Amino acid sequence: MANAREIQGRMKSIKDTMKITNAMYMVSSSKLQKARRELKNTEPYFNMIQDSLAKLLEEAPEAGGDYFNQREDRKGSERMAGYLVITADKGLAGAYNHNVIKLAEHIALNEEADMLFVVGQLGRHYFEKKDIPIDISFNYTAQNPSMNRARHIANRLIELFLDGKIDDLYVIYTKTVNSMTVQAVSRKILPLRAEKITPVENELVDHYEGAAFIPDANTVFEQIVPDYIAGFIYGALVESYCSEHNSRMLAMQNATDSAQKMLKELSIKYNRARQAAITQEITEVISGARFKADNSI
Repeated sequence: MANAREIQGRMKSIKDTMKITNAMYMVSSSKLQKARRELKNTEPYFNMIQDSLAKLLEEAPEAGGDYFNQREDRKGSERMAGYLVITADKGLAGAYNHNVIKLAEHIALNEEADMLFVVGQLGRHYFEKKDIPIDISFNYTAQNPSMNRARHIANRLIELFLDGKIDDLYVIYTKTVNSMTVQAVSRKILPLRAEKITPVENELVDHYEGAAFIPDANTVFEQIVPDYIAGFIYGALVESYCSEHNSRMLAMQNATDSAQKMLKELSIKYNRARQAAITQEITEVISGARFKADNSI
C-alpha cells in the first residue's frame, strides 16, 4: 500500500487537473453560447435568400439551369464528386474529430478521382499522414467561423462545379442533435434541387413582393445562389464549431466526474494509510514502554 505522503501527492495532482478541466468546460460553454447567438442572428438573412429563390423559381422556373444540372450523362467512374470535410483545430473533444474523419473515409474516399477539401488542422494532419491527397486545404482556423470565410469557400467550390471539374458537392460536418449528442453527417449541396427550395413563411419574409426581375430572372438567380450556398456552408461551420465545444464540454465533465471518483477512492486509501501509521506508532510506543517496564523489574 502506498504511504500517506504518496497518496497526498496523487490527490494534489488530480485536483490540479480538475482545475484545468473545469476551466476548459467554462470556456467551451461560453464559446458555444456565443456561436449559437451568431447563428440565430444570421438566420433571418438566409431565410430571406431561400424565400427569394423559391418565389423567383415560381415566376421563372427556367432560371438557374446551370445550378440544377444533374449531369445524368455522367455515371459511375465518370462522375466526379467533391467533399468538403470540416474538422477541428484541437483535440480533447471526445470522439468529435474521429467520427467526422471516419465518415469522410467511408463515403468520400472510395474513388481516386474524387476531390477532397478540408477545413481544420486535425483533418489536414490526418489526411497528410495517411498520404491522402487534399485538393484544396482552406487554411482557416475552425474557430470563430465567419461569413467571409464561408463566401470564399463557396465561391471556390461553385467555380469548380460550374467548370465541370466536380459533378456533385457534399459537405461532411458534425451537427448537434441535442445537448448530449452530436452526429457526423453528409449533406449534398450541389447540384440544387428545385423541390428542396421552398418558401419561408414568417414575419421577416412575408412581405416580399414583386415578379419583375432586372435585368432578368436568370441573372438575379445567379447573383443570389452563391449567397445561398455560402449560407449553408456557414451554417455547417457554425454547427461543427458548436458540436466541437459541446463534445469538449461533455469530455471535460466526464473527466471531472472521473477525477472526483478517484479523489474519493484516494481519500479512503489516505485515511486507511494514516490510520495504519497511527496504529503503528501507538504499537511502537506501547512496545517501548513494555520493554522499559520489563527491564526495570
